[in-house]
Amino acid sequence: WEGTQGWVGKQFAMSWKDPVARERYAREAAADLGANIDLYDSSGQRFFSTGAQCRRAMLEAPVFDGPTRVGAVRLCLMHNHNNGLRWALACAVLLLAMWKLSGKVARRLASPLDELTDVVRRIGQGDLKARAVRASHEPDEIGVVSEAVNEMAARIEKQMADQRELLATVSHELRTPLARLRIISEIARDTGATPRTFDELDREVVELDTLAGELLASSRLEFGQLTKRALSVRDLAARAVERAGLQPTVLAVNGEGDSLSGDPTLLARALANLLDNARKHANGAEQLEVTVAADEVRFEVLDRGPGISGDGAALFEKFNRGQNGEGADGLGLGLALVKRIVVAHGGGVWAQSRDGGGARV
Repeated sequence: WEGTQGWVGKQFAMSWKDPVARERYAREAAADLGANIDLYDSSGQRFFSTGAQCRRAMLEAPVFDGPTRVGAVRLCLMHNHNNGLRWALACAVLLLAMWKLSGKVARRLASPLDELTDVVRRIGQGDLKARAVRASHEPDEIGVVSEAVNEMAARIEKQMADQRELLATVSHELRTPLARLRIISEIARDTGATPRTFDELDREVVELDTLAGELLASSRLEFGQLTKRALSVRDLAARAVERAGLQPTVLAVNGEGDSLSGDPTLLARALANLLDNARKHANGAEQLEVTVAADEVRFEVLDRGPGISGDGAALFEKFNRGQNGEGADGLGLGLALVKRIVVAHGGGVWAQSRDGGGARV
């Protein structure tokens, strides 16, 4: 619209200083457009008109001589019932404005979607560090989707890193019992098998079985494969004590309830790991206390070790082999697996020192 005003003003500016040429051009333009044209001087006074004075101008264009405004041109329809040109110009302006606005909207929508598409494609190709940067700042549905994609990529990246780390550690740890089995087999072949030979074989097989059980439990948690059912708290704890090779007197159950909803295999693994942790790192379990309340069930292993330094939260991290550090047996996955099993059942874990020595885990 501003361009049209400027163009009209320039056309009249070419003949503005010649009154005869100026008036002739005004009449010709009025006849061609079927409109009335009024000319005004720099002070705003009308000095020429091709018809009746325009009361409702459809277009008003300033006329410049260089930087100086020397007048103005006003254009209006000659007949009130003939509004075709006015409506045509108005529709054209409206359509142009809508076209420009829709183009901006399309670019605004397409740009973050293009970025998001590229990020998803890169993640699918294995680049797990790809993140949507610009799209995630959009305060709309695209921003929500971008944040979800970024969270998904972060979780996948962490899971893949944890799996690679676990696989590398397990591959290393498997070699130790396998190497011992080979040595025991060679010795038995050369000197003959003895009861001690079979005891050593059993010990290595149990270690391999424990490792396989932890890996299977970990994979079930990864895929959320919990099979909950009604369990007896006392029976669950008694079986754990029996499988750990401890005396029945080690178990102490407080409370009158006996019902627990959970996955029996995973909960048995958690209790076995608690008792095994006490055996490996704390001179064995002194007692397994079970407290049954209205809204919770607590399983606490009281050991004979040196106690816990700090808040004990680090004990439940992956690949933590106890506070003694080097020389500890196992992968350092036992208590970490306990934490994951308990959290999957809606609970929590803790470890703290006891008065008089030992720890409560």
